[in-house]
Parts: sequence; structure tokens; C-alpha cells
Amino acid sequence: MKLVYAVLAAALFTLWSQASFAQAGGRFFDPNTRQWITYGPTHGNPSGKSPIRRKMVNYSTNYPVGTIVIDTSERRLYHVRPNGKAMRYGVGVGKTGFQWAGTHRITRKAEWPGWTPPPQMRARERKKGRILPAHMPGGPNNPLGARALYIGSTLYRIHGTNQPWTIGGAVSSGCIRLANDDVTHLYKHVNVGAKVIVKR
Repeated sequence: MKLVYAVLAAALFTLWSQASFAQAGGRFFDPNTRQWITYGPTHGNPSGKSPIRRKMVNYSTNYPVGTIVIDTSERRLYHVRPNGKAMRYGVGVGKTGFQWAGTHRITRKAEWPGWTPPPQMRARERKKGRILPAHMPGGPNNPLGARALYIGSTLYRIHGTNQPWTIGGAVSSGCIRLANDDVTHLYKHVNVGAKVIVKR
């Protein structure tokens, strides 16, 4: 009997240690790979793969190299590259009533960004019985995912997600979401000041 108690105690201690470490912001169990992985400013993409594979495609345009073009009806983001090419990514876009269009520039970049829901969103969700935090630190459980590109002076961002299965849908409150693997790839190729064109 003592042996049973000892085994149970050891198991509980292990689970408690893992949970504490994950909450401290150092490791995350990725169900896709069935591994504990470390996340931080430069590595780690839990729940990273998109159901829509990114691809280099032919893209005839007058936009300069480096421009980000988001076609919300197509649910695709194009990052213009040299020689008539663009890297194409699958994205999640705004739900009905939250879609928009316009031309802006990337004003900031962040790795594992924190999330501060705007007051309008918190009030809207409260009416549905869902209480949002005033602020959520960056990490694998954060809805903004692994990276964020801030669009002009708007409330919108191009960001990652901890729900990659939503890519290709109209799911957000106006932000453009990519799977973590894709947003990390895009982030490395985009500079602050890059033009962003959102089409409906």
C-alpha cells in the first residue's frame, strides 16, 4: 500500500512541476508533436502548422517588393517578392461585420506579443458571458500566437494563433491571423514600414 501511495505522490509531483514550469512561461506541451518544447523570443512554435500550405507563386503586380497584400475574400496573404513572385499564405480574416479594407504600413513587430483586448471587445464578449482578461502575457496560450505585425495606427494586427485549424475561415474581430509556423516565416521577411494593402 505504501508503494502505491509513493507512486501516486511521485506522479502528482511530476504533473505539478510540469504545469508550474509551463505556467512560468518556459515550456509547452505540443499535442501535434507530443513533445515538451521551449518557447521564447527566437524559437518554439506550438500548434504551428497551417492546414493551407504556404507556397511561392507567380504574382503579377505593380506593388513594390516587400508589400503585403491581403485578399480577404480569397483568405490569402501575398508577400511580394522579386521577379514577379509572391509568397502566398493561408489566413483567417474578420467575421461578417468585422471585415475592412485599406492601405497602411507595418508600424511595429513583436515576438510572443502580449494581448490587451480593446474595451469594445471586452464589452462585446461580456454580453455573451465571456470575461476577457485586461491583459494576457505572451506565450503559447495567447491568441496572438508567436509573432505580431502591427498595422498602422489601427487596432488590427497580422498575427499568429493557437488555433491553426481556423486558418481559411472568417473568424476574427478584424485581425489577420496565420498559423504560428507561417507568421514566424513572414515575420523574418518583413520590415517595419512595409506597405500593407487589405482588399475585400
